[in-house]
Amino acid sequence: MSTNKFFGGKLASGALLIAAGLLGASLQAQAAAVITINNLNAPGEGFNDTTPVAPVGGNTGTTLGEQRLIAFTHAANIWGATLTSNQPIVINAQFSNLTCTATSATLGSAGATSIFRNFPNAPKANTWYSYALANKIAGAYQGTAGAAQINANFNAKLGQTGCLDGTFFYLGLDSNKGSNIDFVVTLLHEMGHGVGFQTFTNGSTGAQNGGFPAIWDHYLMGSATGKLWKDMTNAERQASALSGDKLVWTGPLTNAAAPEVLRQGVPALNVSGSQAGATAGAHPVGEASFGPALSATPITGAIMPVVTAAGALDLACDPLTGLNAIAVRNNVALVSRGTCGFTIKVKNLQNAGAKAVLVADNAAGTVTGLGGSDPSITIPAVRITQADGAALLAALGKRTRTTSAVYATLGLDMSRYAGTDSAGRLLMFAPNPYQGGSSVSHFDTSATRNLLMEPAISADLTQSPLVPQDLTFKLLQDIGW
Repeated sequence: MSTNKFFGGKLASGALLIAAGLLGASLQAQAAAVITINNLNAPGEGFNDTTPVAPVGGNTGTTLGEQRLIAFTHAANIWGATLTSNQPIVINAQFSNLTCTATSATLGSAGATSIFRNFPNAPKANTWYSYALANKIAGAYQGTAGAAQINANFNAKLGQTGCLDGTFFYLGLDSNKGSNIDFVVTLLHEMGHGVGFQTFTNGSTGAQNGGFPAIWDHYLMGSATGKLWKDMTNAERQASALSGDKLVWTGPLTNAAAPEVLRQGVPALNVSGSQAGATAGAHPVGEASFGPALSATPITGAIMPVVTAAGALDLACDPLTGLNAIAVRNNVALVSRGTCGFTIKVKNLQNAGAKAVLVADNAAGTVTGLGGSDPSITIPAVRITQADGAALLAALGKRTRTTSAVYATLGLDMSRYAGTDSAGRLLMFAPNPYQGGSSVSHFDTSATRNLLMEPAISADLTQSPLVPQDLTFKLLQDIGW
């Protein structure tokens, strides 16, 4: 048996895209697996914060620290009832100051404290397993008996000035979070990392930990090469971690359950027309969290750009006037990301009469969605890559003031489930540039419904890792749980 140290995995939030405790006290969640929570915070801090609070959403604690620990125990009971192990799962937990700004924040981070290979009953030789999973499979404690298998940190600054201003962890147990962030969901996500929802291979360099693959790497595949991560070179893994929709999960249990959880239909943009040139065909898009969802009934219209005086794509942060207002009326508007929120751009274009909006990214990389909320928006909007935006603008060079011979069709590709590739395999998060702590060890953000183990928290997540609400436990079963 061999062991190594490891810690990683985090949940982020961007403008809302993720028992009384004494110092050193432990709490146990009793179920199919016993989960013990070690509170590492100092007196008066984090899980020991004595600030008085009123009970909320089934959480009967009367201090902030007490409510945090009750919420943690509730989440631990959910995982304890889901996982099966005759060895206790011990978590070292604390609140600390994690990265955040006024509009984005790391809500928490967690991972295995140690990893093991070639332990008794290990299904695959020379392969790293998380501490908790190694204990479960071996049926005996590896390393030091009673040692913590998971480290978990949560953001103590959340809601303060400069850290998602005014947005707090909701500590109720009933999911009635409103505009705040469900702490139980955050806890479930981080515990998911801790029990093994992560690779122990360095995605930014492609280097395996100690020269051995993680169990994760036996099921992670780059569809561009057809190779599993365990069989790739370091350079191939490094490229695969940046490959967008070319990083997939091959685990049979997860993929078989996908139709029970995910929406049928993948957002699709098809470009056509006599002037489309090299832009003709299908393009990847990211859905907006606001406005009407795309459907199997497509929307088609001539693409018309909103441009600056110099001919570059405009930001559309101000109400449209003049030729730009005339150009987008009854057409599909093309604008650039930047400066103002996506909802502001789309509302300005809606007011000018556009039927749909394409927002071109302002930096190279793989496509993601459009965040924000505005119930008054009634037209669909999608995000496209910077390269696609530039190519479309070039193809529109021969347009008239009111139309073009380049057409967009926006709808759903009903042959796929949202969050899978054409072969029905779950997409994993592989943005370019690489995002440390997020890339590779999460489901891709294209999944709909949203999944617990995506890199950013979503407002529609439930407190369940199970089908039909979620695919997290299915993936954990693929790797040995």
